[in-house]
Amino acid sequence: MFSARKLSGVCRAIRVHHFRSHSVSRISPNLAFVPACLPPDPVEVEELQRFVSNSKRLFVMTGAGISTESGIPDYRSEGVGLYARTDRRPIQHAEFVRSASARQRYWARNFVGWPQFSSHQPNTAHLVLRDWEKLGKLHWLVTQNVDALHTKAGSQRMTELHGCTHRVFCLACGDQILRSELQEHFEALNPTWKAEAFGVAPDGDVFLTDEQVRNFQVPACSKCGGILKPDVTFFGDTVSREKVNFVHQRLAESDSMLVAGSSMQVSRSSSHTAFLFVLLCLQQSLVPQFRTAICLWIKTASSELLCILFLLWLESGFTVGLVGFPGTLLPVYFMPL
Repeated sequence: MFSARKLSGVCRAIRVHHFRSHSVSRISPNLAFVPACLPPDPVEVEELQRFVSNSKRLFVMTGAGISTESGIPDYRSEGVGLYARTDRRPIQHAEFVRSASARQRYWARNFVGWPQFSSHQPNTAHLVLRDWEKLGKLHWLVTQNVDALHTKAGSQRMTELHGCTHRVFCLACGDQILRSELQEHFEALNPTWKAEAFGVAPDGDVFLTDEQVRNFQVPACSKCGGILKPDVTFFGDTVSREKVNFVHQRLAESDSMLVAGSSMQVSRSSSHTAFLFVLLCLQQSLVPQFRTAICLWIKTASSELLCILFLLWLESGFTVGLVGFPGTLLPVYFMPL
């Protein structure tokens, strides 16, 4: 397994190596929500290149950090993430379901933010992962993101673990519509309603005051009059067992794992974090196909995570080496005996 907090910068360097023959369009990154960082270290690039080259059936899991160069903020990046810029927190599932005012506030903010959020385009990292799939290198991609950027990039062997904001469904009858269609309903119900947004959040909504959303009208399901909800797993909700089992099966078929753009510290669903998929990968390290060299990057502040991974990898028969370097990340190398 190889995990990188930011894959896109490294991917730009990788393109000139093994995958030179498969072109990737040059895209100028949007750096508004990208934290300050050093340029990719050539040694680290070579390490990732070697890891990917040795992988035959690569399982990739992506988080919010992979979309920051597309102009979408993440939650935890120092100085520019949602939690660094504001005390706002994502809506909770229970609050959305039980409170009409919470739904009004959510949809008003989402209505204002949708035109910009839905216009974001894939960056180099999304396109490289798409190309790895075309080359037969990537076995399966699982994303925790709800921004549809992997789909826009053309990835097909993919599971959106937490759903996608581009779909909306009814909590009562299950009828599903496109988010773009709902936008038209909002416009019809609120022909004179206008609001100026202050700031943007990772899931596409913007910052509005309670006074601004007071008169915003929210449509009900056209089939049964039920509550409409984006097809995403809100914080506090759970991912379906069927979807989780499907992802577990794809992981079992793989020979290596790459985590990109995730701190592995938090999840919408506490029972299905990126961290737990990593633990599953560790458990599978005793399976013959999981014999690829492993490299994991984690934040030094996550000492509990480091200890758990350290013990599990020792138990699975891997030697461990720690290499420190200036910055906020610590590379931890686990190599098969």
